[in-house]
Amino acid sequence: MTMKWIAAALVSALCLPGPVMAALAAGEKAPDFNTRGALAGKVFTLHLAEQLKHGPVVLYFFPAAFTPGCTIEAHAFAEASAAFKKAGARVIGLSADPIEKLQRFSIEACRNSFAVATATPDVIIAYDVTLPQRVGLSNRTSYVIAPSGRVAYTYSNPNPADHVRNMLAAVKSLGNE
Repeated sequence: MTMKWIAAALVSALCLPGPVMAALAAGEKAPDFNTRGALAGKVFTLHLAEQLKHGPVVLYFFPAAFTPGCTIEAHAFAEASAAFKKAGARVIGLSADPIEKLQRFSIEACRNSFAVATATPDVIIAYDVTLPQRVGLSNRTSYVIAPSGRVAYTYSNPNPADHVRNMLAAVKSLGNE
């Protein structure tokens, strides 16, 4: 009787919603993409392969610009931008927002410190970051992509609190690839 209860409790615990798990695991090839980005309010074409020529890239997906959690996360990445640069990494935020909204977000929330770009539906699907509650938007998932184009680290959690710390630690652990 006790074993049945333990088994039932374990199955129940496994079914409880927790942090969203991204499908791209360490070692997988990161899908390449082109999109429109903004840095300090200036629009440009962002190509992942081009960004990787300069070192590792932190791609962090967020649901929507100017929402409380996404603004907090952008501020945290902005505050840590010098540390990411020192570690040789570029930070790029991605959301399904239109580029006009991201232009303002790049100034106000990102504090001109890093680029934000439009995540097309194809990019959201390729990185398996679809927000289940709102198809078309991305969940909160961060990736460190090594210069080789391979995923080095993935972290998915709807709470923005640990994304910056985890991404910076992962970038620092890469060393020279």
